[in-house]
Amino acid sequence: MSVVDGFDPSEVRVGIVGLGGIGHHHADRLESIDADLVGGMDVDADARERFVARFDAHVFEDVDELYDLIDAVLVTTPNRFHEEYAVGALEAGVDVLLEKPLAHTLESAERIAAAADRADAFCMVGFNNRFSAPVEVLKHYQDTGRFGEVRHVEANYIRRRGIPGRGSWFTNDAVAGGGSLIDIGVHAIDLALHFLDFREVVEVSGVTRSEFGDRENYAYIDMWGDDSAGGEFDVDDSVSAFIRTVDGATVSLETAWATNRPETNEFFVRGTEAGACFDRGAGDLTLFEAGVGGGHHLTDTDVDTREVDTHRAEQLTFLEAVATGEAPGRNTIEEGLAVQRVIEGIYESTETGHAVRLDG
Repeated sequence: MSVVDGFDPSEVRVGIVGLGGIGHHHADRLESIDADLVGGMDVDADARERFVARFDAHVFEDVDELYDLIDAVLVTTPNRFHEEYAVGALEAGVDVLLEKPLAHTLESAERIAAAADRADAFCMVGFNNRFSAPVEVLKHYQDTGRFGEVRHVEANYIRRRGIPGRGSWFTNDAVAGGGSLIDIGVHAIDLALHFLDFREVVEVSGVTRSEFGDRENYAYIDMWGDDSAGGEFDVDDSVSAFIRTVDGATVSLETAWATNRPETNEFFVRGTEAGACFDRGAGDLTLFEAGVGGGHHLTDTDVDTREVDTHRAEQLTFLEAVATGEAPGRNTIEEGLAVQRVIEGIYESTETGHAVRLDG
């Protein structure tokens, strides 16, 4: 594939900073759309060696050498290092697709946003779930008024057992900035606010828990990542929270790496005229409506959609924006910052035991 809707991805010179698993995942998709993958950078020599063995690209230890050769970069490092590499790229005039979350702390996220505001380049945040076909269809129906006014979203991203590599950077608060909330809860918050058109959040109340990750007898069937890293586990493994917007719309959030209940990835969007259930894991979308025409009745409509590789679709949107020189109107850094404020508010609410105001 070379041309998509009149746009040629090979026209954009792309690099990747952070050559671990997600870096390889993105590189695979860049190859699938024939993007010009110039090279990758990582501070770890083994990571560089694995990358160059797999992909037809150069590797660098000095990120400035990479920035000199590219138009756009995907930053896929651990959260703590997002600021360093994103700000460096923006200052070099290189457009950035930054993997979620925006940063490991709100202060760091705000510095990235400030750098983007100053720069002659843009930063797009990697909330790939927005590009799934059911989400796109749901938003179409919402934007055309089918749901009426959306007043509440139930957002669930729950694993029964799924702590990513206990003792890895994911479970180290100093590097990740949190646990299940900032890793997978960030996706749930982003989708919920997306369904609410990013209305201003004024209050959050939440509780984070750490009940499974430091157990010697942690029972699981399989695990993403290595469970033998030997590092710390000082982060949350489940979260319950409630979010309220300026006009009274609400979000109820449940997210977990580990909990004693069935897993679920369901998002319920409740509007005044209709509602919907999007199952993020299964890719299913169902609409719920009621009427009185011909007699009082309830209608459930299953919506079939084409399967979409969400990271690939995200990349195409990003690279087209780079090629045209126009920052994308979706997955903006302002939206990423709004999500980060909610995360920070939930952690603060846990510490204080009270709801936290976000509107000053």
